[in-house]
Amino acid sequence: MKKAFITGITGQDGSYLAELLLEKGYKVYGFVRRVALEDTEHRMSRIKHLFGNDRLELVSGSLESYPSVYKAIAKVRPDEVYHLAAQSFVSYSFEDEFSTLQSNISGSHYILSAVNDIVPKAKFYFAASSEMFGKVCEVPQNEQTRFHPRSVYGISKSAGFDLTRNYREAYDLFACSGILYNHESPRRGFEFVTRKITSHVAMIKQGLKDTLALGNLEAQRDWGHAKDYVRAMWMMLQQDKPDDYVVCTGETHSVRKFCEKAFSHVGLDYQKHVIVDEKFYRPAEVDILLGDYAKAKKVLGWEPEISFDELVTSMVDHDIEYLTNKNKATL
Repeated sequence: MKKAFITGITGQDGSYLAELLLEKGYKVYGFVRRVALEDTEHRMSRIKHLFGNDRLELVSGSLESYPSVYKAIAKVRPDEVYHLAAQSFVSYSFEDEFSTLQSNISGSHYILSAVNDIVPKAKFYFAASSEMFGKVCEVPQNEQTRFHPRSVYGISKSAGFDLTRNYREAYDLFACSGILYNHESPRRGFEFVTRKITSHVAMIKQGLKDTLALGNLEAQRDWGHAKDYVRAMWMMLQQDKPDDYVVCTGETHSVRKFCEKAFSHVGLDYQKHVIVDEKFYRPAEVDILLGDYAKAKKVLGWEPEISFDELVTSMVDHDIEYLTNKNKATL
């Protein structure tokens, strides 16, 4: 039985990846902070439904401590390592640059070093990001496009990408990076703009709020579904040779379009509820991110299966159901 080690298992991507690997017969180990083990109701809400599976085991530790990471890898001795954990909220990376750099770069370095030292034959996946392209020099972007990150988050991911490639080239580690474009789902955190929109649509529809304040409505993103993207992660580690891949949909939509689709799904006009507040603008904006997944399609045989419309409507439907159930529970 293959053993997989996932950092960030309690997040959106980690939960979908854990489901996928369990379906494929893996023994899955999730690396979590001790505080999460002490507050499973809130911090593990995305994976609570998996707790009855005897092939899921949680290992406590911290990515900010090399001894902690080393001990966990030595205990599990995994066949595959998926490093998804990071401070991933771009806006917060402007507010606390130091902790973002520390946790994202050092954490990636620690786990790469531990894997190389303890299980050098293991396959390693690093969750890179389209935010590394930032101020893009070409549209669409592919694996050859140069990086010009416009946030500390993007900078930290660029460093992690370079570290991963260096371990592949210097130590012959089977190390891959997935340059993932924006990917959403009903499990997305409420702080991200897509979930902020869909959760507010639900509240406005039920008369609990009237307005939604957003930043740049013209920013364009290549939005896909997280469930599709974790499938690509797994496919990368099933290849004979390690490499890096852009994972995206090849379509771009503006924040305004996302709003229009989300509000219209429940019979509302977004223009009557959405207001622009400049405090939500980034200090250095990324105007358009659009990827080209031709390499992933050719080499991995991967393509996205869930459309933009399906993504948006599923998120709205989930948030309406979530809010309805929450209201019933308080009665």
